[in-house]
Amino acid sequence: MSQIREQLNLFWIAVAFFTRIPVPASVEFSQASLNRASRYFPAVGWLTGVLCAAALWLFMQVFPQDVAVVLSIAVSLLLTGCFHEDGLADSSDGMGGGWTREQKLSIMKDSRIGTYGAAALWVSLTLKFVVLSQLINPVFALLIAHPLSRVIPTVFITVMTYVSDADTSKAKPLAETGSRSDTAIAVLTGGLALLVVADALAVLTLLVVLIVLGFAAYVFLQRQLGGFTGDALGAVQQVGELSIYLSLLALSGVAL
Repeated sequence: MSQIREQLNLFWIAVAFFTRIPVPASVEFSQASLNRASRYFPAVGWLTGVLCAAALWLFMQVFPQDVAVVLSIAVSLLLTGCFHEDGLADSSDGMGGGWTREQKLSIMKDSRIGTYGAAALWVSLTLKFVVLSQLINPVFALLIAHPLSRVIPTVFITVMTYVSDADTSKAKPLAETGSRSDTAIAVLTGGLALLVVADALAVLTLLVVLIVLGFAAYVFLQRQLGGFTGDALGAVQQVGELSIYLSLLALSGVAL
């Protein structure tokens, strides 16, 4: 397999894993390939970000901004199959309902949603709606938040230990540790979103927010689980996305 074909194969594997977007039938799947495909997780964020931003722009030509935002959120959920939202709900149920590490991991594997998970989803979706409805340029926010929010989870695959049961986990292909080169490519790919931000204060703010969030999430997961699970990565992505939206809203009267 040529280098170009191999990289395209890895990209399509990442697309297939994180979205419901159809991929070519010629894609060759393997656990090792999926682990290497982590380099393209933020690239998938670029793909979903562009599609969601385009959908929001089109909806805003017809509907009021708040209605358009709801429709764009629906597009995002359809594109990803609620993949990250499921991780947020399961993680919230596990962290909120479990006392020990084992209890938390067991609850997180339960496909049923509990009170903590339902509450977390309500808060997350409500915040997305409210914040994006208030932003002057929500299309821009979607475009940069999707790739940027996928950087921290990708880094965690390399620097943390996978702690779930590989036989029952929904993210068992992520069990192996990622490589530093794959992580570096992912960070650079996701970090390109900062080049879209023209204001230096906004760039600095987003960097600080993501670094603080990454450190806090790392410490929290290490203490609670001793590592990461697929659900935990989904939760980190969702919190990261919300943090970016909130940061942009806070800066809307200052820098943007």
